[in-house]
Amino acid sequence: MKIAIGNDHAGTGYKKTIVDHLEKEGHMVTNYGTNSNDSVDYPDYVHPVAAAVGEGEADYGIIICGSGNGANMTANKHQKVRSALCWSKEITALAREHNDANVLSIPARFTSEPQALEMVKTFLTTKFEGGRHQRRVEKIACS
Repeated sequence: MKIAIGNDHAGTGYKKTIVDHLEKEGHMVTNYGTNSNDSVDYPDYVHPVAAAVGEGEADYGIIICGSGNGANMTANKHQKVRSALCWSKEITALAREHNDANVLSIPARFTSEPQALEMVKTFLTTKFEGGRHQRRVEKIACS
């Protein structure tokens, strides 16, 4: 699988843990995030992830910032992106099953690294249910 990942300064450690895991699993990972803990602006690192997913260059995206909110809002500005802010593996599973989320937004300051890794595993292995959820997903985009 091709996965795009981006983070601001709050998610640097999380990103390293996640990338290490994904590469061991054989996934191709493109890192758009900062590798520093110095303060940066999350949109600079999230827009490239969302663009890669929206343009089909990546199958899924993972974005990480302090609260997950700013990154999530930024990603959802892209028409073909359905980014979900998740804080547990149960919410992550529902985001995939019911909303066909293609970007996972992780709040680094409100989850542990092991919890974030579990969410990533859940995100990548949970299938969209389709059915009654399909028509709802089709109504999300504005154009």
